[in-house]
Amino acid sequence: MIKALRNNGLSITFLFLFLLALIGQFFTGLKEHNKELAEDGQPKVGAAQYIRSGHFIQATFENWESEFLQMALFVLLTIFLYQKGSSESKTFEGEEEVDREPSPARPGAPWPVRKGGWILTLYKHSLTIALLVLFLLSFVLHLYGSLKDENELLASKGMPKESLGTYLADSRFWFESFQNWQSEFLSVFAIVVLSIFLRQKGSPQSKPVDAPHDETGE
Repeated sequence: MIKALRNNGLSITFLFLFLLALIGQFFTGLKEHNKELAEDGQPKVGAAQYIRSGHFIQATFENWESEFLQMALFVLLTIFLYQKGSSESKTFEGEEEVDREPSPARPGAPWPVRKGGWILTLYKHSLTIALLVLFLLSFVLHLYGSLKDENELLASKGMPKESLGTYLADSRFWFESFQNWQSEFLSVFAIVVLSIFLRQKGSPQSKPVDAPHDETGE
């Protein structure tokens, strides 16, 4: 157990923080939603009803959407774009370990590498593909939740519901997306640029403390 915790400490910690934050979002969101309903003269909803509401679904997946988009683009763009001096960039000179062609003869090589063919082709791009699929799923669920929340609001006011096609052209949905996308792109910009000049001893996201500013790569 201790060895498993040590070997997976980073993922376990972030999974725990994710669940803690999601629970916090759920209960504070429930309270906020009921406050909004009370202000509109509507009855409060319980936890079971709230977890299926557009309010909760929209709030959850609009954030997931931006995170997966950020990570997918970062993984993809760092293949061929560089930033001199940043620990988040590949070096300018020579071929790096991640650029070489996979060898089935390498000890412990994953089975897609040993299999070869189209399976290997997919495996070589599987990280980007997975992140893009997660982005698209989150985008669809964000759209579903946002439309549902909008129609719940319209129904409470006795107004006709919006169709999917109409809502896709609505400013609310794209405002929700862009406000999250811009923050994610800013955070990537910050880590790329700040890692040129600033250091964190012991972190693989930082260059060695005594490394010169113009040294690229971790």
